[in-house]
Amino acid sequence: MAGHSKWANIQHRKGRQDEKRGKVWTRVIREIMVAARQGGGDLNANPRLRLAVDKAKAANMPADTVKRNIDKATGNLEGVNYEEIRYEGYGIGGAAIIVDTMTDNKVRTVAEVRHAFSKCGGNMGTEGSVAFQFRHVGQIILAPGTSEDRVMEVALEAGAEDVVTDQDGAIEVIAGPSEFEQVRNALDAAGLKPEVAEITMRPENTIPLSGDEATRMQKLLDMLEDLDDVQDVFHNAEISE
Repeated sequence: MAGHSKWANIQHRKGRQDEKRGKVWTRVIREIMVAARQGGGDLNANPRLRLAVDKAKAANMPADTVKRNIDKATGNLEGVNYEEIRYEGYGIGGAAIIVDTMTDNKVRTVAEVRHAFSKCGGNMGTEGSVAFQFRHVGQIILAPGTSEDRVMEVALEAGAEDVVTDQDGAIEVIAGPSEFEQVRNALDAAGLKPEVAEITMRPENTIPLSGDEATRMQKLLDMLEDLDDVQDVFHNAEISE
């Protein structure tokens, strides 16, 4: 299957994460705390917490920092309680946007998210207004040059739903959220190291944006991602460089 070009977008996002390492740590800590509070502090029994700890390791977070925040979330240490809230809206050219937040003050958070949408020419919508345009899936992306045949063999055998080759040569593996971990582990065991491995909201269709529209959309996405309470921003825009 031929997929849409997303390699440039991935590289852009990784570059921004590298620039904002402290922000990445903050987001991972919140994810660890929410995952541990909801599912307990046992990594073996809590897949969401395992994924959050993997993100912490990838961001070079010290193990004692990880443990301390798990302890806070499970009641062994005093900590802040974060609430998960999702906002939806439209960006430039009718592109759909989902904003996942974790906050201890939802009045502040909704005001900041609404301000970003309005300032950059977008519109905040109601719950469910754009979510139907996305699928909740496990997404694993391997760099251009990886053997497509080998990825397909390993991934499908491990329970993946689909393997999509991007026009840039990147390979995207799609799996159900419950199969994600076993597919990722199978690829790792086969020596196929992903650039991205996450549970995400994947758009069913994309909207191509170029020129001024692409610039304005990227400004909106960057402004949303820079908000302290924002964990993830998902969208269906295909932004040309």
